[in-house]
Amino acid sequence: MAKVLVIGSGGREHALAWKFAQSPQVDQVYAAPGNPGMAQVAQCVDLAADDVDGLIRFVRQQHIDLTFVGPEVPLCAGIQDAFAAAGLTLFGPSKAAARLEGSKMFAKDMMSRTGIPTAAYASFSDYRQASAYLRRQPMPVVLKADGLAAGKGVIIAQTQQQAQQALKEMMCDGLFDQAGASVVIEEYLEGEEFSLLSFVHGETVIPMEIAQDHKRAYDHDEGLNTGGMGAYTPVSHLSQSVVQEAVERIVRPMASAMVKEGCPFTGVLYAGCMATAQGVKTIEFNVRFGDPECEVLMVSLQDDLYQICQDVLAHREVTLHWSKDPVLGVVMASKGYPESSTKGAVITGLDEAEGIVFHMGTSVRDGQLVTNGGRVLMVTAQAPTLLQAQQKAYAAVNKIHCDSLFWRTDIGQRGIADRVDKNGKQE
Repeated sequence: MAKVLVIGSGGREHALAWKFAQSPQVDQVYAAPGNPGMAQVAQCVDLAADDVDGLIRFVRQQHIDLTFVGPEVPLCAGIQDAFAAAGLTLFGPSKAAARLEGSKMFAKDMMSRTGIPTAAYASFSDYRQASAYLRRQPMPVVLKADGLAAGKGVIIAQTQQQAQQALKEMMCDGLFDQAGASVVIEEYLEGEEFSLLSFVHGETVIPMEIAQDHKRAYDHDEGLNTGGMGAYTPVSHLSQSVVQEAVERIVRPMASAMVKEGCPFTGVLYAGCMATAQGVKTIEFNVRFGDPECEVLMVSLQDDLYQICQDVLAHREVTLHWSKDPVLGVVMASKGYPESSTKGAVITGLDEAEGIVFHMGTSVRDGQLVTNGGRVLMVTAQAPTLLQAQQKAYAAVNKIHCDSLFWRTDIGQRGIADRVDKNGKQE
């Protein structure tokens, strides 16, 4: 029987630990550092996600067979390289391969050189040059911090004044700390956005079911960009031909390009895609599971995640199987998120909520569950139709009580609207 370590402390990691715990091959799951929700399916270990030396010692002491990294920061810092040097198995990309997320400039340059469709762009490390270029661009326009910004380093500006103000805040005022010292300025793409995640090992690419995230903080896609306020899968109103186009023109070419670059990719490659009138284009790459996409995908996935990881690493053929019933998840976040968050607010009612509740930012204080971050809970539900999954998820949300939380009320609405027949019934 195998032992698995999941590194991280959010909803994505809770979903991964939950899924690994279901494997008949796994008898122990550890989580470092974990969270109160993960403690129900794993043994939480008081080790930070960036304590590489401590994690390596723990893996050796416990004879752990597989380590799976959830968040991007340790991957971009080179945790896979350290584990490989120690002779330990970690499912995730090397530091060189993780540049696909760690540097927007690197990712855009790789797409440009490989011919992968993406938005027109220019990269800058000089504020005055960036400002001058920005003045010549049509609105709206997209500004991206080059480095990691916890999913918040993207600003869509509607006017030239907003764009210039955002650029100044990013490059001069430290809005995203060092992540915004360099920026990528992109054309604004219009179309249907979707997330295409794949298990990748060198040239081997195994696409997952697509999901749709909801990035903006408030209903009707208003408010600031966040790490994600909810998701659902499958995205039935996007045709299989669109998905196949994304696989063949975006994911496979990038996997091949990374091999040729001398830094082959191993792990989960996330392609944020936009189905436009001109075809599918790439919004961004991430080098790990998206959060909240991971939560709905893990509920839908019918296969053994531990076996998938073993097969991918061994270059064995893998066929993924997905539930026919849609899965939808709603994020409950601290009021003020993404600009601020509340810690220590008491949460009650989880025992009454049907469905699966993944903990994103919680802790225990004086025996009570309390908020401990921006995004706090991800409430997921599964049902024969997306509308029914939405209704179940929101019924569960309404059973949970905390004065400091808010949530969007329209998660999945786009998919539901496109799946209603002429008689007003959900297909």
